[in-house]
Amino acid sequence: MSCSCCHHEGEEKDEKVTCATCADDDEEALEGEGDGGEEDDDDEDPSVLMRRIIVAAVLLVAAVIIQRLTDLPLWAQLLIYLPSYVVAGGSVIAEAAESVAHGHPFDEDFLMSIATIGALLIGFVPGGEPQFAEAVFVMLFFQVGELFEGIAEGNSKRSIKELLDIRPDTANVERNGEVAVVDPNSVQVGEVILVKPGEKIPLDGTVIEGTSSLDTRAITGESVPRSVKPGEAAFSGCVNLSGVLRLRVTKAFGESTASKIIDMVKNAGSNKSRSEKFIKRFAKVYTPIVVYLAIAVAVLPPLVSGDFGANFAKWLLRALTFLVVSCPCALVLSVPLTFFGGIGSASKHGILVKGSNYLEALAKAQTVVFDKTGTLTKGVFKVTTVHPSHLTEEQLLHLAAHVEHNSTHPIAAALRDAYPSDHDGCTVTDVTEEAGHGVLATVNGHRVAVGNDRLMDEVGATWQGCHTAGGTVVHVAVDGEYAGHIHISDEVKDDSREAIANIKAEGVHRCVMLTGDREDAAASVARELGLDEYHAELLPVGKVDQVERLLGEREGDATLAFVGDGINDAPVLARADVGIAMGAMGSDAAIEAADVVLMDDKPSKIAVAIRIARRAIRIARQNIVFAIAVKVAILCLAVVGLAPMWLAVFGDVGVMVLCVLNVMRVLR
Repeated sequence: MSCSCCHHEGEEKDEKVTCATCADDDEEALEGEGDGGEEDDDDEDPSVLMRRIIVAAVLLVAAVIIQRLTDLPLWAQLLIYLPSYVVAGGSVIAEAAESVAHGHPFDEDFLMSIATIGALLIGFVPGGEPQFAEAVFVMLFFQVGELFEGIAEGNSKRSIKELLDIRPDTANVERNGEVAVVDPNSVQVGEVILVKPGEKIPLDGTVIEGTSSLDTRAITGESVPRSVKPGEAAFSGCVNLSGVLRLRVTKAFGESTASKIIDMVKNAGSNKSRSEKFIKRFAKVYTPIVVYLAIAVAVLPPLVSGDFGANFAKWLLRALTFLVVSCPCALVLSVPLTFFGGIGSASKHGILVKGSNYLEALAKAQTVVFDKTGTLTKGVFKVTTVHPSHLTEEQLLHLAAHVEHNSTHPIAAALRDAYPSDHDGCTVTDVTEEAGHGVLATVNGHRVAVGNDRLMDEVGATWQGCHTAGGTVVHVAVDGEYAGHIHISDEVKDDSREAIANIKAEGVHRCVMLTGDREDAAASVARELGLDEYHAELLPVGKVDQVERLLGEREGDATLAFVGDGINDAPVLARADVGIAMGAMGSDAAIEAADVVLMDDKPSKIAVAIRIARRAIRIARQNIVFAIAVKVAILCLAVVGLAPMWLAVFGDVGVMVLCVLNVMRVLR
């Protein structure tokens, strides 16, 4: 086994994992990712940038005072302003030069460099007025904008970094009668680890000794501790608050819940939203056009006027102002930062979004489709009543429990719990499961069918309805003769009604429930929760068909979100515009199948996810409209000579700062 990053050797060569050392490197790498996934090695510490801005500002003030108090020649004035310009803009010019060297000259650093260097030199052009202070001022405020961007990006990164800190670097493993502190990656499935109070659980496991309370905030976003006792699962990333726990490891380090979450968050940046892709394409086309237009503004009017020498300085200044205001920083920086902040904000609430494209799709959701069992209901079934036909209640439960012995369905678990005597000498053979109908098996030589009314019809048994309201009815037939039915009920989750109300309050028009349960059970839940519609007695393919129908009924660019458990509903999760897996803590299938993962089992988190997504989209659109409107207005003024350099600075840096400040609201 080898690490996919550094190829640290393990036991099996073909299996790739991530060792703890590389996991730490991955977390550090996030600090160099500016928009959720792309590398940005040029990010600076805001404190360093702040010091540079202060030094440049002091030097600028000193230069202005010297210029006012003395009568220096033009070249000497340039020299006293150069120190402040170099301090403020040296890094920008270096970045512009590097971009040119790599064949990508048209970026904001290039625009700023050309505009400010031109402003420094325009005083030497016949008819030109010195613009030394203005040139330094432009570069200085460009750095102020970079500072605000760095602060906002840092806040976004910290919210993500808090999530990436959930995985500890060591594990206390019991070996040869002693407790050894080892790299978690070296711990094998089946080994026993010791977790002391205050420590993070390094690997997923089952509690074999001890009771405690776990802080699951890093995983689920919930502040209420969760109690665990022997026999219950404990997941990596949770903090042990009280008692000492001994856990038997159930998953390797690279497959643990914490590792899965970290991988998902790190890869979120690879799935870009349409808005981000548009801005990136827009900037690639927009920037060179602006440069060529600025050249035209500087050259064509003087040529047309017939007196190039007398008018060139005036039009050159307008062209430089045009370049400053046209810089697309506000758009290029704020839009990706908005989505990055939205993903970070969602992670604080235990909502993991796999990419900004899914955040954008979630914001447009107008139809939310729910699975019933385990999603809107607790999924913990209990036998409420038994109605035998010609057998005793115990005999009916006995047959049903044996037939459903190997089934993983929650209803099967309820039947086994009602009749737990597995070792009673019965022989069960020829087990056949019919998806969506039930299970058939031979018990002590008798063919027993346990399932819904459709299965009874198939085996030729004349079934009877149940008068108990709600719940699920399981019929039993023996050798084709009806033997009775068992009523099983599932409890609605405490916050399901609140969740539906809040989702509708967020502007979702249609809430639909799809279930394989009987009509009366589905109708009871739908009425209780206030759902718009429901469809019952569906096979897995029937759920897909219903989702296809609902997708066809969408209007415009509205999207459909499906909420399920991520295991049984994988086909529907994949078909929906946005697949949301809930209650997914510890579920690999859920994390793999869904686009959005809720790390607890609360439906109310869906409304929170939609609210965060819509706020992010709203802020991104506000920034786009505001930035374009202000820039177009100042560009028009610059061309006719009505926009001084300070107004151009506001059109670029001022707009960028306002947009970045607006983005910071996403993190609230």
